[in-house]
Amino acid sequence: MTFANTDFTILLIDDEPDILEFLSYTLKKEGLKVFTANNGKDGVEMAKSLSPDLIILDVMMPQMDGYEVMQKIRQDPQFLSLPIIALTAKAMKGDREKCIEAGASDYISKPIDNEQLLSLLRVWLYM
Repeated sequence: MTFANTDFTILLIDDEPDILEFLSYTLKKEGLKVFTANNGKDGVEMAKSLSPDLIILDVMMPQMDGYEVMQKIRQDPQFLSLPIIALTAKAMKGDREKCIEAGASDYISKPIDNEQLLSLLRVWLYM
C-alpha cells in the first residue's frame, strides 16, 4: 500500500550509506519524497531548508550524534511538533526513553522491519 499523499517529504539522516540507500529505496517505492544527509550537521541544515514532514534519524553517528541533532532541531519553534523517528542498532533497556527525552517522537531499532517502519510513518503522517 503506497501513501495516498505523495507530497510528503521525508529527511533521512544516517552516516551509513547502505542504510540511506535501503531506506531511500523503500520510501520512494511507497511514493514519498526522500532527501538524505550523511551526518548530523548537514541533517540540521537540511531540516531547516526543507521543512520535511518527518525525519528518520540515526542515533549513533560520529561528530554530532542523533541526540544532539534532535535537540538542535527542536530548538527551532517551527519544528516542535515535527515527527522525528529515532533509528538505532542499540536497543538496550532505557534507550527508547532516552530518545524520547532528547526529542524523538518515536523509536525503531535496526535491523529495520519495513512493515513496522511504514506503520510508524502512517501513524505520524496521520494516514
